[in-house]
Amino acid sequence: MPHVFVIMFVLMIFVTFLTYIIPSGEFQRVTIEDGTSVVDPDTFQFVEKDTPVSFLDFFRSIYNGFVQGASIMGSLLLCSGALGILNRTGSLSSGIQKLISVSKGKEMITVVILYTFFAVLNIKGSGEGSYPFYPIVIGMILSLGYDRVLGAATIMFGCTAGFACGMLNMFTTGISQEMVGLPLFSGIGYRAFVFAVLYIIGLVALFLYAGKIKKDPSKSYVAEEYKQQLAEKATSDVENSDDLVFTTKRKIGLILFLCVLITQAVGALNFGWGLAEIASLYIIYSIVLAIIFRINPTEYSQTFVKGASTVLGAALVIGLGRSIMVLLTQGKVMDTIVYYMGTALDGKSPLITLLLLYLFVTAFNFLVVSGSGKAVIMVPIMSPLGQMLGINQQVMILTYQLGDGLTNNLWPGGGAVGCSLCNLDYAVWFRYSWKVFAAMIAAGYGLIVIADMINLGPF
Repeated sequence: MPHVFVIMFVLMIFVTFLTYIIPSGEFQRVTIEDGTSVVDPDTFQFVEKDTPVSFLDFFRSIYNGFVQGASIMGSLLLCSGALGILNRTGSLSSGIQKLISVSKGKEMITVVILYTFFAVLNIKGSGEGSYPFYPIVIGMILSLGYDRVLGAATIMFGCTAGFACGMLNMFTTGISQEMVGLPLFSGIGYRAFVFAVLYIIGLVALFLYAGKIKKDPSKSYVAEEYKQQLAEKATSDVENSDDLVFTTKRKIGLILFLCVLITQAVGALNFGWGLAEIASLYIIYSIVLAIIFRINPTEYSQTFVKGASTVLGAALVIGLGRSIMVLLTQGKVMDTIVYYMGTALDGKSPLITLLLLYLFVTAFNFLVVSGSGKAVIMVPIMSPLGQMLGINQQVMILTYQLGDGLTNNLWPGGGAVGCSLCNLDYAVWFRYSWKVFAAMIAAGYGLIVIADMINLGPF
């Protein structure tokens, strides 16, 4: 399997090719009350293709993609640099060691706690805000005696269940409901049920895989690495290190870290915090740690850079992912794709329409990972389709949010970033995870059908 950069580059070439064969077209945009620009579904028109994406445009899109993804990339680097300071203090390592010693024979309880943490964190649409925790949790899972694949699954299945359910997700449910005039986060009770279904599917997958590799390490998708890891762990278990003593200072470091997590969640939910505020919170935390542990400014700077460098590859993948969106927009083919979709669905039965819409959003997520980005394009198209076919608007929003969220960690745009953070080959992750995501996607359609049958209302 090629390197993730190669995969993203091939996708960029594919999208560039589409700009030469798909007619250019565009919808007019209107600005709604909150300032969001949305599509007017009755205004599509084909436009003359000026100049398809040229050779220089292709490479220019890489720079523009990095510029557009700068806020996410910058936040990721800053938060990871701050967490590098936390690692330098030994607070996390000693805390993990303490947790492992307490959970001897009950390691899966720790896995479930971590899985639940990511699921709950993403109920509010944390998304990229979860990235800085990936390397830390991978280290914890490996320390518990499991392999890197289970670590990635613990994180990404949890993120998927939380993000896709849309309970408090402003980036999908929130913005979509505002556009169609539904009360904000209405239908939360049914979305809680959606969360429970997706959560259970992911949890069952974790238990099945964990049990399989514990029983036979050769069944691991990274068997050679896992066997070596178990051998090294057996050696390290008989060694005692003063470096891992859970001192009072280290306890304070972890307590403050917990306070940071709580503050992050409260700030995002109640005060509308974005990536800038969250990154600032982590920088403040790292400075407080430096004061407590008496880390001098030079050592602080060196450690911060080292921490940030651990996610540099993932940051570059984010920039390349944005480059794909730049190419689609420049070639003016994205609106055309959506227009053809609407035309194809005209006259179909509600169940067929919901299935095709659901599959289309799922497939479209391969190219455009951004939930809010797709929402302002697709929801204004899906809404009148629902009105014409007598499909409840709440059901249409549910169809959109599940189509958007369930493959974020499967398709390269999101899955490859997660794999980079977990130091896991994307091909290995895809081979393991596609069946689990397929089960979630099938369950998602079933949940959409049920919502349509009960005529899921605004509340």
